[in-house]
Amino acid sequence: MSTPASTTPAAGAAKTVWMYQASKKIQPKAVQGLFVKWRWAFVWLTQLVFYGLPWLMWNDRQALLFDLGSRRFYIFGLVFYPQDFIYLTALLLLSAYALFLFTAVAGRLWCGYACPQTVYTQIFMWIERRIEGDRAARLRLDAAKWDAHKIARRTAKHAAWITVALITGFTFVGYFTPIRELAVQAAAFNLSGWESFWTFFYGFATYGNAGFMREQVCKYMCPYARFQSAMFDKDTLIISYDSGRGEPRGARGKKADAQAQGLGSCIDCGQCVQVCPTGIDIRNGLQYECIGCAACVDVCDAIMDKMGYAKGLVRYDTQNGMAQGLSSSQRLRRILRPRVLVYSAVLLLIAGGVATSIALRTPFKVDVVRDRGTLARVVDDGFVENVYRLQIMNATEATQHYRLAATGLPGLVLPAPVDVQLAPAEARWVTVALRLPPEAAAQLGHGAHPVRFDIERVADAGNAARLLEEKSTFVVPR
Repeated sequence: MSTPASTTPAAGAAKTVWMYQASKKIQPKAVQGLFVKWRWAFVWLTQLVFYGLPWLMWNDRQALLFDLGSRRFYIFGLVFYPQDFIYLTALLLLSAYALFLFTAVAGRLWCGYACPQTVYTQIFMWIERRIEGDRAARLRLDAAKWDAHKIARRTAKHAAWITVALITGFTFVGYFTPIRELAVQAAAFNLSGWESFWTFFYGFATYGNAGFMREQVCKYMCPYARFQSAMFDKDTLIISYDSGRGEPRGARGKKADAQAQGLGSCIDCGQCVQVCPTGIDIRNGLQYECIGCAACVDVCDAIMDKMGYAKGLVRYDTQNGMAQGLSSSQRLRRILRPRVLVYSAVLLLIAGGVATSIALRTPFKVDVVRDRGTLARVVDDGFVENVYRLQIMNATEATQHYRLAATGLPGLVLPAPVDVQLAPAEARWVTVALRLPPEAAAQLGHGAHPVRFDIERVADAGNAARLLEEKSTFVVPR
């Protein structure tokens, strides 16, 4: 009788170690409660803003439009040009410090309630539940063979997902192309190549991230999960499990005397794990995968109600609050700590600076560019002439009249008066020639000499006169 070959590797033999493991699909269970209502409130709020804002009109145009083709950015009553890029920088700084502040105070509130990944995952999961059922039904469907019932359910689900994704992609493009025109073009299947590309690209990203990747984006792709701990401290409000009250955990009947059995309040039902969208067990302590959605708080409170125990076994709390048994008022007083005060001060300074800058910004802009083809030349009458190109940009939504002058050198001549009228939000290049008499040029000597263009917005019934000064140079050739 032959001896079976041993499956144990011989000493010194090479072993294969798998460094990666396929992730198990998470099927979170539906839950009801206070924090679920808050999450849905933010879903409605963010999506009403996102889907509705492009359709809002302002002064006979789209209220919020980033017109890349004409390089105009309309934000309600404001018109911005690429030269206003500093405001985008300020907006990014405001967003960053607001995120730092909220994280220091209350953890990952952004992730749990308002992040687009969370919001669209919530929407897609709601669609999935409506079509395929809750967690248990979805698990059965996953394990079932591919028959007519399973194909019909999956087809309906993906059709609904794709519809939402395409509407989302269409709306995104509507912020860059007037959405009313875009809708007419889409109805006629006449979208341009770029519009089609971005509609499908953004739609595909929504479909993939919210329908398939879900918690993988939060756990592995989003950098915020990795550096959030640098903004946490022991007074940051986070989702916490009260192990002192809950342990030792164990199953028991509703009428059982937990104290007599030596058990804590946790009945080890596993519901907190089943409702978690990232699949973690909050009883293991703070984990970077936790997005602070509080689904485990809602379900645990419901279980505590059924058992007749006090709520709050899983709750929003701080590490110091849990360790020291702090009251709500004591926790609130600890909010005003140095880290929070610094973030708040910086945030207020940046917001105040941006608001002041926008309030005081000049209603028009001018760029002065020297004509490289005719840098400096001597014309027939002996005058030295320099040619400039001025781009005048009307940053208002009313017709404006401008008058140009030049100063800075003795005898400097603007051969003909330059008056420019611009339509609302219009930008125009104007060619301007400056001349210097030969004797003045000889006295200055060759080289570049500073000059100044004065561009005046002429006063009218609705606007006061405004003067803008732009510096340049006048070149006297050898």
